Amino acid sequence: MKILVYNVREDEEPEINSWAEKNHVDVKIIYKELNVQTAELAEGYDGIAVQQLNSLKDPRIYEKLSSYGIKQMAFRTTGYEIANLQAANENGISITNVPAYSPRSVSELVLAQVMYLVRHLGLIENRLEHNNFKWFGLQANEIHNLTIGIVGAGKIGSAVARIFKALGAKVIATDPVFRPELCDTLEYVDYDTLYKAADVVTMHTPLKSDTEHMIDAKVFKMMKPSAFFINDSRGGVVATEDLIAALTNKEIAGAAIDTIENEAGIFNTDLGNSKPNNAFLNELMNMPNVKVTPHTGFYTDAAVKNMVDIALDETLRVLKGEQPLNKVN
Repeated sequence: MKILVYNVREDEEPEINSWAEKNHVDVKIIYKELNVQTAELAEGYDGIAVQQLNSLKDPRIYEKLSSYGIKQMAFRTTGYEIANLQAANENGISITNVPAYSPRSVSELVLAQVMYLVRHLGLIENRLEHNNFKWFGLQANEIHNLTIGIVGAGKIGSAVARIFKALGAKVIATDPVFRPELCDTLEYVDYDTLYKAADVVTMHTPLKSDTEHMIDAKVFKMMKPSAFFINDSRGGVVATEDLIAALTNKEIAGAAIDTIENEAGIFNTDLGNSKPNNAFLNELMNMPNVKVTPHTGFYTDAAVKNMVDIALDETLRVLKGEQPLNKVN
């Protein structure tokens, strides 16, 4: 068996090589993303694994892969919105993802972001840059007095809930799936109640047609002026222009984002002295009450190992004629 792994990062290489040795599989690493041109590199391989931000919507990708006998595409990520599921189905290609590589990796970033926002660390840094050491306006809340609102109480959202429940906060959540095992950790409420009651609203929902721009001007106007907003899910669930307007008009107190619309080609890239080609991102980065991180929520040692292992395990299952555990099409 031969597997081709696209767009490999340096930190993934040791785990890919370890998996290959342990499973006695020939695994080839390349550093290029999958697209119509690079699909040709899959000829002669039995399976492929991918992770990237750029689109895989072009049906010619799937036609080429199918012509080479490729029957599966394993995403080394949770999100798979860049895929063309219809084209995959039409060409007999199973697509799998990694639904839970390490829920704690993202939830611990949320904890750090909440600490940063609630303790006004961005505002403090901004004052210190101007030799202003005054305290006025920097009085913070304590977490046990806050209500944390979680949009999407799946594996990551529930991990967030447990962290803040342990710190004494009230935790409320909205999710289309009711999980009775979480009832001792959080209270389920509807969307409007969550937006109006929460001191922190944190997003943990996939990007789909019904979640795109679900957080917009109407939602921000429901939130408390003292509330903070966090998005560590997918950039497209937030109307970025509306977020900027809400911050500018002081409809919310601050925000932390680990993802943003049109982040491909910016995040995980060293731009040198050039500014990002994203006006909204530049504006957010200049706000002292906003913390931007470049899609690093997943980036821990445990998560990287799990993303590689689970994706390649799924590839191997398909190649052995077994049913994959995490098929999404």
